[in-house]
Amino acid sequence: MNKILGLILLVLVFACDTNSTTRNPYLQEFGFRFDINTNLPLYSSLTNEGSAIYIDGNQAGTRGIFVIKTQAAFAGYRAFEASCPNHTPNNCSTMTLDNSQNTVTCSCEEYNYSLFTGQLLNPPEGGAKYYSMLEYRVSASGNIVSITN
Repeated sequence: MNKILGLILLVLVFACDTNSTTRNPYLQEFGFRFDINTNLPLYSSLTNEGSAIYIDGNQAGTRGIFVIKTQAAFAGYRAFEASCPNHTPNNCSTMTLDNSQNTVTCSCEEYNYSLFTGQLLNPPEGGAKYYSMLEYRVSASGNIVSITN
């Protein structure tokens, strides 16, 4: 009986998941779907690796989304929320795209983020926790790229 109880206890201890994700308190996550046809002139730059576009907030995301063409991983594309992840959306939190550097910048604090990774490139000193960009799901089939949350 003790062996069975010990085995059950052992299974319960190792079955507990210690991995947890930290939810960004500044950005809401709501459902949407946005399809991009890369054959259309508006989105044709997404056929070149390293090229990125901005899609405004009236169409997708909180303040819009940035989509970048990457290598084959991640369906060949990545998509991120255009609102700075390190403060509540406001009049300066919509980031701007610098296609020459494949980065985006938040004008509130001049935070720079990589569009290939979503990571903050210039964290201020002091050891405070900073969030990476909120990434959306991307799937590609032929010339159609679908972005969803």
